[in-house]
Amino acid sequence: MSAGEDGSPVAEGGETDMELYDIRVVVDRIEGRSVCGMRVGDSFEVTDSSRLTIPGHFCLYALQAVTPLIPAKQRRLPDGDWLEREQYIACPDPEERLIMRIERGPLRPLRSQDLT
Repeated sequence: MSAGEDGSPVAEGGETDMELYDIRVVVDRIEGRSVCGMRVGDSFEVTDSSRLTIPGHFCLYALQAVTPLIPAKQRRLPDGDWLEREQYIACPDPEERLIMRIERGPLRPLRSQDLT
Protein backbone atom coordinates (compact mmCIF):
# COMPACT_ATOMS: atom_id res chain seq x y z
CA MET A 1 0.00 0.00 0.00
CA SER A 2 1.23 3.48 -0.78
CA ALA A 3 0.44 6.73 0.97
CA GLY A 4 -1.07 9.85 -0.48
CA GLU A 5 0.27 13.36 0.15
CA ASP A 6 -1.59 13.53 3.46
CA GLY A 7 -0.35 10.11 4.60
CA SER A 8 -3.70 8.36 4.09
CA PRO A 9 -3.73 4.87 2.52
CA VAL A 10 -4.16 4.65 -1.24
CA ALA A 11 -5.61 1.61 -3.01
CA GLU A 12 -3.44 -0.37 -5.40
CA GLY A 13 -5.20 -3.45 -6.71
CA GLY A 14 -6.87 -5.21 -3.80
CA GLU A 15 -5.21 -3.23 -1.02
CA THR A 16 -6.96 -1.03 1.50
CA ASP A 17 -7.41 2.66 0.81
CA MET A 18 -9.20 3.87 3.94
CA GLU A 19 -9.40 3.30 7.69
CA LEU A 20 -12.40 3.46 10.02
CA TYR A 21 -12.69 2.96 13.75
CA ASP A 22 -15.01 0.34 15.15
CA ILE A 23 -17.58 2.04 17.40
CA ARG A 24 -19.20 0.92 20.63
CA VAL A 25 -22.08 2.91 22.14
CA VAL A 26 -22.69 2.24 25.84
CA VAL A 27 -25.38 3.47 28.23
CA ASP A 28 -23.22 5.49 30.61
CA ARG A 29 -25.89 6.63 33.05
CA ILE A 30 -29.62 7.12 33.51
CA GLU A 31 -30.46 10.33 35.35
CA GLY A 32 -34.24 9.85 35.28
CA ARG A 33 -36.38 6.73 35.18
CA SER A 34 -35.78 4.01 32.61
CA VAL A 35 -38.96 3.97 30.57
CA CYS A 36 -37.75 1.68 27.78
CA GLY A 37 -36.07 -0.97 29.93
CA MET A 38 -32.46 -0.03 29.20
CA ARG A 39 -29.81 -0.32 31.88
CA VAL A 40 -26.38 1.14 32.47
CA GLY A 41 -23.92 -0.94 30.45
CA ASP A 42 -26.33 -1.82 27.62
CA SER A 43 -24.53 -1.32 24.33
CA PHE A 44 -24.30 -1.88 20.60
CA GLU A 45 -21.36 -1.96 18.19
CA VAL A 46 -20.72 -0.85 14.62
CA THR A 47 -17.82 -2.70 12.97
CA ASP A 48 -16.51 -3.06 9.42
CA SER A 49 -18.03 0.31 8.49
CA SER A 50 -21.71 -0.68 8.82
CA ARG A 51 -22.14 -4.02 10.62
CA LEU A 52 -24.50 -3.38 13.55
CA THR A 53 -24.45 -5.76 16.51
CA ILE A 54 -26.93 -5.37 19.36
CA PRO A 55 -26.24 -8.09 21.94
CA GLY A 56 -29.48 -7.50 23.83
CA HIS A 57 -32.07 -4.75 24.00
CA PHE A 58 -31.40 -1.19 22.82
CA CYS A 59 -34.14 1.44 22.57
CA LEU A 60 -34.92 2.53 19.01
CA TYR A 61 -35.16 6.20 20.04
CA ALA A 62 -31.79 6.14 21.80
CA LEU A 63 -30.32 4.41 18.75
CA GLN A 64 -31.68 7.08 16.39
CA ALA A 65 -30.25 9.86 18.58
CA VAL A 66 -26.69 8.59 18.24
CA THR A 67 -26.81 7.20 14.67
CA PRO A 68 -26.05 10.51 12.85
CA LEU A 69 -22.78 10.89 14.77
CA ILE A 70 -21.39 7.42 14.09
CA PRO A 71 -19.95 8.06 10.58
CA ALA A 72 -18.00 11.05 11.89
CA LYS A 73 -16.72 9.19 14.95
CA GLN A 74 -15.56 6.33 12.70
CA ARG A 75 -13.05 8.67 11.05
CA ARG A 76 -9.96 10.48 12.23
CA LEU A 77 -10.90 14.07 12.92
CA PRO A 78 -8.72 17.17 13.31
CA ASP A 79 -7.46 17.75 16.86
CA GLY A 80 -9.50 20.94 17.25
CA ASP A 81 -12.78 19.39 16.07
CA TRP A 82 -15.41 19.41 18.84
CA LEU A 83 -16.56 15.92 17.87
CA GLU A 84 -13.06 14.58 18.47
CA ARG A 85 -13.42 15.60 22.13
CA GLU A 86 -17.14 14.93 22.70
CA GLN A 87 -18.27 11.41 23.51
CA TYR A 88 -21.63 11.78 25.29
CA ILE A 89 -25.07 11.79 23.64
CA ALA A 90 -28.49 12.07 25.31
CA CYS A 91 -31.56 10.04 24.45
CA PRO A 92 -34.40 12.36 23.37
CA ASP A 93 -36.80 11.12 26.09
CA PRO A 94 -36.84 13.91 28.72
CA GLU A 95 -38.25 11.60 31.44
CA GLU A 96 -35.42 9.12 31.04
CA ARG A 97 -32.39 11.40 30.67
CA LEU A 98 -30.37 8.44 29.41
CA ILE A 99 -26.76 9.36 28.56
CA MET A 100 -24.76 7.25 26.10
CA ARG A 101 -21.00 7.20 25.59
CA ILE A 102 -19.42 6.67 22.16
CA GLU A 103 -16.19 4.66 22.36
CA ARG A 104 -13.74 4.11 19.55
CA GLY A 105 -12.36 0.63 19.05
CA PRO A 106 -9.60 -0.53 16.76
CA LEU A 107 -8.87 1.30 13.52
CA ARG A 108 -9.68 -1.07 10.63
CA PRO A 109 -8.16 -0.87 7.17
CA LEU A 110 -10.91 -1.18 4.53
CA ARG A 111 -11.33 -1.03 0.78
CA SER A 112 -13.76 1.66 -0.32
CA GLN A 113 -14.70 -0.37 -3.39
CA ASP A 114 -16.16 -3.00 -1.04
CA LEU A 115 -18.40 -0.41 0.63
CA THR A 116 -19.86 1.57 -2.25
